[in-house]
Order: sequence, then C-alpha cells, then structure tokens
Amino acid sequence: MLLLLAVSFLSLSPLEELPEVPGSDKTHHLIAYALLAFPTALRRPNGWRYIILFFAIYSGAIEVIQPYVNRYGEWTDFIANLAGLLIGSIIALIASLGVSDKP
Repeated sequence: MLLLLAVSFLSLSPLEELPEVPGSDKTHHLIAYALLAFPTALRRPNGWRYIILFFAIYSGAIEVIQPYVNRYGEWTDFIANLAGLLIGSIIALIASLGVSDKP
C-alpha cells in the first residue's frame, strides 16, 4: 500500500520541470511499477492477478489525470508501466520457485 501511495504521489505532484536524475523517464516508470508488482506477486494473496490488473488500470488513469495537475500523460509511460508490472511479476514468480515451505 505504501508503494502505491509513493507511486501516486510521485506521479501526480505538480512540477515546474522534471528533476535531474540518472536514467530515462521510461526506465523510472518501469522500475517503479516492477517494485509495485513484486511484493504482490511474491506473496500471491487471493486474487493477486486482479490486484496487478488494478495496478495496470490505475497506471492508465494516472496518465489520463496528469495533464490536469501540470504533468504530461504519455501512452509510452503507460507501456513502460505495464512492462514494469510484467517484469516485477515474473521476477517474483521466479523467486518464489526457489523458496520452499519445508525447513
């Protein structure tokens, strides 16, 4: 939940100009959404796929809202978000294969 709040805050805070940080904007989107998906896909609570789907729909909604808060909504950002959700989920599923419930 904290990660979703952080992504929301960072995505919807009005900015005069983007801060100078290493990496491309699309890389930042990919990493943020991979980090968002990872714990959900790792824990796999009931309905976890619907939670990931919610993240995808939410990321699209953020891109639609951004022009109204002095930001730029871009479909390429949305694609980077989806790629991040997919990568974060795949990494979590691979990580869970190596974890055994038995001591």
